Amino acid sequence: VQLQASGGGLVQAGDSLRLSCAASGRMFSYIVMGWFRQAPGKEREFLARINWGSGTAYYADRLKGRFAISRDNAKNTVYLQMNSLTPEDTAVYYCAARELGSQTYVYWGQGTQVTVSS
Repeated sequence: VQLQASGGGLVQAGDSLRLSCAASGRMFSYIVMGWFRQAPGKEREFLARINWGSGTAYYADRLKGRFAISRDNAKNTVYLQMNSLTPEDTAVYYCAARELGSQTYVYWGQGTQVTVSS
């Protein structure tokens, strides 16, 4: 599985942005897709994940409903809709994939930069 993240950019506080993660290769129902981010000087942070087969989603508590993960099976693409962005959301955003029975994400996209100005 190869992953290509896109959709990042420079936005203003309060704006929304949708990131995309296109997966090449066959996506099996036991694949879990996740979104992470890493801000300068900080550790990588988990944001959300979605089961490719069932569409069941799970979010980090701190997102408080601002972010939404979804997938399009026909396009082999996972999305991260981000709303009410703040400068604290500035980071490089990564998509990743793992098998359902594993906790380790083994496939990673290259990352897309999101910068939120105040």
